[in-house]
Amino acid sequence: MRLAFCLFKYFPYGGLQRNFLEIARQRVAAGDEVFVYTLSWQGDMPKELTVRIIKSRGLTNHTRGKKYAEQALNHIRQDDIDCVVGFNKMPGLDIYFASDPSYKARSHNWIQRMSARYRHLVKFEHAVFGTDSRVHILILTDRQQAEYQHSWHTPDKRFTLIPPGIHRSACASENAKEERQRIRDEFAIEHDQILLLMIGSGFKTKGLDRALKAIHALPGSLREKIRMRVIGQDKAAPFARMIRHLSLQTQASILPGRSDINAVMQAGDLLVHPAYREVTGAVILEAVVAGLPVIVTDVCGYAHHVDKAEAGIVLQSPFDQNRFSEQLARMVQADRQQWRENGIHYGQTQDLYSMAEAASSAIGQFCCNRASR
Repeated sequence: MRLAFCLFKYFPYGGLQRNFLEIARQRVAAGDEVFVYTLSWQGDMPKELTVRIIKSRGLTNHTRGKKYAEQALNHIRQDDIDCVVGFNKMPGLDIYFASDPSYKARSHNWIQRMSARYRHLVKFEHAVFGTDSRVHILILTDRQQAEYQHSWHTPDKRFTLIPPGIHRSACASENAKEERQRIRDEFAIEHDQILLLMIGSGFKTKGLDRALKAIHALPGSLREKIRMRVIGQDKAAPFARMIRHLSLQTQASILPGRSDINAVMQAGDLLVHPAYREVTGAVILEAVVAGLPVIVTDVCGYAHHVDKAEAGIVLQSPFDQNRFSEQLARMVQADRQQWRENGIHYGQTQDLYSMAEAASSAIGQFCCNRASR
């Protein structure tokens, strides 16, 4: 089959982007031709994929998104595609990989609902989830499905729930101690200092402001032991100003994305993830199986794994900054070895790795059934 994979932007360190690439490679291995339609591609282009760069101009993101969808569908018709798989919401899809929350469900402000951006995004969401649509949806969590169904009344039969899909390389390796020392040397972390990690793109959504406030609230003697490294691809300037404002230049620094995150996790003492929202949060699971204790908000789709594994603390909604600061202080001062061992054991006994295979299988089955009809 000739498959179209539609993705607004590709860059190497995004969770959605990693899932997209792995699923695309699974379909190529199954014998399909995969054509990718995207606005931009950062990094090396895989030789096994045919990548079409869509040129879309506009003053706003939603106007560029609208033009992208129009042009991508034109290219798809010219390429004689059998089935269209979307990783962002847009009209014309056969299958949608649902990596984000419902925009309609999260938009409560009436002023926001009057905007052209709102109308555009809800129109694209309706094209996927509306009862008059026939798009099949690969969903990542039960909570996410319930949110979409509350907004759109999408029938159950149009959803397929797929498992998490972190790489097994995230698990703690035999050379974990060597990796820990190498990274801590690189980051200039002393043996008695506590390394907090925040990993992932989207610093605002991930709650970096909350994390910095919590570090600032620690008792002075404890705060002096903290070193925080924020690793990801995003606009760092606003948070660099916040670090200076809170006088945390010694404690916190923001670094670009990197490919050896598994080794970085071995160097850490705690993953801090006080997100405002997060459909899944693969980095949460990666930390758990690496033996890195986690403090996370319950709005994250994969937060329940932290509870189930007994590998850290899940902060209950509604979020309370003082409560977060107290729990962070508790974890920083605690003996974290049991959390570490629990997480490693969880990674050895649970299916947290087969997302790409399950998604690829669902895509193949749906497209074959569609062709037979």
